[in-house]
Amino acid sequence: MQTLTIKLNLDLSRPQWQVYDDPARFRVLVAGRRFGKTHLALAELLRTAFEPGRTAWYVGPTYRQAKRIAWERLKSLVKNQPGLAICETELTIRFSHGSSIALRGADQYDSLRGNGLDFVVLDEFASMKPQVWPEVIRPALADRHGRALFLGTPQGHDHLYDRFQFAHAEPDWAAFQFTTLEGGFVSKEELAGAARELDERLFRQEFEASFESTAVGLAYHAFSRANIRPTRFRPGAHLVWSLDFNVNPMCSVLAQRDGETIEVLEELVLDDANTPYACDRFWNRTSRWRGRGMPPLKIDIYGDASGYQRRTCGSATDWQLIREFFARYVGEASIHIKAASANPGVRDRINTVNSRLLNAAGEHHLFIDPECKELIRDLERICWRTDEFGQPTTELDKSDRMRTHTSDALGYYLAAAFPPYSKIGERSNKLF
Repeated sequence: MQTLTIKLNLDLSRPQWQVYDDPARFRVLVAGRRFGKTHLALAELLRTAFEPGRTAWYVGPTYRQAKRIAWERLKSLVKNQPGLAICETELTIRFSHGSSIALRGADQYDSLRGNGLDFVVLDEFASMKPQVWPEVIRPALADRHGRALFLGTPQGHDHLYDRFQFAHAEPDWAAFQFTTLEGGFVSKEELAGAARELDERLFRQEFEASFESTAVGLAYHAFSRANIRPTRFRPGAHLVWSLDFNVNPMCSVLAQRDGETIEVLEELVLDDANTPYACDRFWNRTSRWRGRGMPPLKIDIYGDASGYQRRTCGSATDWQLIREFFARYVGEASIHIKAASANPGVRDRINTVNSRLLNAAGEHHLFIDPECKELIRDLERICWRTDEFGQPTTELDKSDRMRTHTSDALGYYLAAAFPPYSKIGERSNKLF
């Protein structure tokens, strides 16, 4: 049987070495984004596969994610090794000495049953179903006394948190927790930039690997009275109109942007309304900002992406109705519809609003006129819904028909204008 002809020349940071060298059979690593978890995972997989007759798996939340995250990087690391058999359809690399590395997805976890494993990486374990480990992966390690490495960034007090706590107390288990900065691949300057884009809780979760109760209690936890102040319309600056197409009430907000700062000037809360009626009310509301001798009103329109299909009045979609309405006022208004083609996730949208209310650098970039009473009530009162057992969910409590609609309208605009924080740059490192 042939042996490998290359040496594993690892380039790991000190925290990565600490995990890599630990002899525990089962290890749980909780780390901030861009810590280098995938880099460590590939090093661990290769270490196993370099021994004859070993089977190692990299398991991602889905098959597609596993391929996107690890496949090309894995192939590049072994490209000079002779005698490889690379199967693209099965995402498997077989070595000439009888070992193999395969990429798998936990979304169809029943298909993973019946395999014997020497080593497995469970990447982004918090995004997998909890039963993947006890029902499928743990039995696959039994006959070979296989080892496992759990990787993830916290997402609240979920099964990754439970496994992390378990690892602290059980023999043959080890738990590790490192921040992004400790990983050594992201600079302080990059993290300072992220702090200005995220609210404090989300920054702690994403980059300090802190288990935050982000789905418990108030949704807009960053809101305070410091975000309320009188506002005024600034002639010449673009007016933002952002809509939620709920019918009763139909809500929208009027805002303006000055650099990083957003001011919400007014709100429109209309009972039993449709889109043409909302347009009429908006046009009447803005009459004092336009008129003889004044330039056309520049309006950027945002809102619920469902408006591209939804019809609150007649056969035309909501966005078609808005275009038809403003076509009557050429010369008085110049509009640009900037609504996204798909709505962001609820949690992503609320995280964006929170980051504008108060970011991790302690800065306020969102201010609301005190006359926007329904919006203020939303920000003060909206909570995450709990299930029948009192456990938090990732859905908003909508038991009050008045709640969520004005804040949704604001959130659609902010999520489009300030998309989720950019990918934090990672310094290069090499395995070979």
